[in-house]
Amino acid sequence: MTRAEFVQRLILNSMCDDFENVDQVILRDVVGVAERCGLTVERPEVVQNLRALIEAGLAKAYDLSAASADPFAGELQGMPRLNIPEKEFRTYFYPTRKGMDFHKSDVTWWPLDGDDELRSDWTPPSD
Repeated sequence: MTRAEFVQRLILNSMCDDFENVDQVILRDVVGVAERCGLTVERPEVVQNLRALIEAGLAKAYDLSAASADPFAGELQGMPRLNIPEKEFRTYFYPTRKGMDFHKSDVTWWPLDGDDELRSDWTPPSD
């Protein structure tokens, strides 16, 4: 597994159960697990890999600032500009069906054991 694939899987894992914002949840989750694996991941890498997930049809972006009862009604086309951290948390991401199927298809990549410790058989991603 490459580093990009690993980061993409961490991103999907972060948003697999709810709409999530990069600056509110995704970045924190990805950085937290990556640090336990001895890796440093910063916001630009998360945004770049989130863009790759959207381009691959594994995730979509949504504007949840609208007062709609249906969060899917705020779907955005493609990857929005996220050059700077959001302060008002308008842009959220959610996996597509294809993304969810991909996420559920393999659990062997997950680096932590049941005690949230790094698995002894875990192999770091290649560059």
